[in-house]
Amino acid sequence: MKISRISVYKKDLPLKDPYWLSGGRLKFEVLDATFVKLETDVGVSGWGEGTPWGHTYVPAHGPGIRAGIETLVPALLGQDPRLLELIERAMDVQLPGHLYAKQPIDMACWDILGQVCDLPIADLLGGKRDNGTPVASSVSSGEPDYMLAIIDDYRKRGYVAHSAKVGGSDTAKDIERIRYLEKHRQSGEIILYDVNRAWTRCEASIVMNAVSSLGVTFEQPGETLDDIAEIRKLTTSPISVDESLVTLQDATRIAREGIADVFGIKLNRVGGLTKARRLRDVAMAHGIQIFVMATGGTVMADTEAAHLAQSIPSEFMRACWSCQDMLTVDIAPGSGPRCKAGHITIDDTPGLGVTPDEGLLGDPVAVYTV
Repeated sequence: MKISRISVYKKDLPLKDPYWLSGGRLKFEVLDATFVKLETDVGVSGWGEGTPWGHTYVPAHGPGIRAGIETLVPALLGQDPRLLELIERAMDVQLPGHLYAKQPIDMACWDILGQVCDLPIADLLGGKRDNGTPVASSVSSGEPDYMLAIIDDYRKRGYVAHSAKVGGSDTAKDIERIRYLEKHRQSGEIILYDVNRAWTRCEASIVMNAVSSLGVTFEQPGETLDDIAEIRKLTTSPISVDESLVTLQDATRIAREGIADVFGIKLNRVGGLTKARRLRDVAMAHGIQIFVMATGGTVMADTEAAHLAQSIPSEFMRACWSCQDMLTVDIAPGSGPRCKAGHITIDDTPGLGVTPDEGLLGDPVAVYTV
């Protein structure tokens, strides 16, 4: 089996509502998504999606994915997509770094392997749990009552996990937000307070120490791993790392030095499932819990994250994220797992388990053949 054709599609994904994070520092209204179709010489095709969260969030953007794929093509055409680590190596040699550009290719290869093996990707990752995974809402930053109203709306749909955006120079406002949401947190609910790197070390210590008695978890309270390592010395609050968790070297440092209690594995950021499963294994070997997320995107990106999440034992798995409900478009109507009663569940469909409607994607922006 060889890759014989690679088609690349671009699609804008408008958000239903403008979205603010990092204390209102960053605003997003439309996501730039790239979809990739890998076709083989035996008629099996696989699909991938890469959707960074805008252009200003982290060093990843939609045009960069498409440029990266163009660079990767010579190393991919003619390769066997089932040999995942050979594909990974070929991409890393052809284009060092730029992990976010490689993720949709990796995803499509896993889709093909699952179809050939007649197994869902979650089983290929080691075996899936029978029960689904709680889905975390994503709560835009704002006034406390505004944020609670968003959480209440998700509660009506069965959500029990929420990622609430905090961060910024107004530490008093962040303390107010956290205390207010915790006052109204329901029994059994998970609320993760996501700073998105917005705090300085001083601001982090002020807020985290002010609410330390509440036992809440903070995600990415500083810009870098060095910042978070120092913040860790100043607070007892549990810490999750996501934006600074990119490579296997990051994961081993976090585990070795005790920098964080939770890994936030974002598949587009780390380069796809092939690399992400190693981060998963490092976390579990060190008793570190896990959130799994796409950086953004459609039901395809959500499904990829759900496959990894369902391969993780319940005691390590906190929640995954679903972006599809935040979009005004659906590129795969009636296809793929959807969030039901606040959970997303992978079934026994081979491969990824979701296929986009090519008519909704439009014409490819690039086609590469042997």
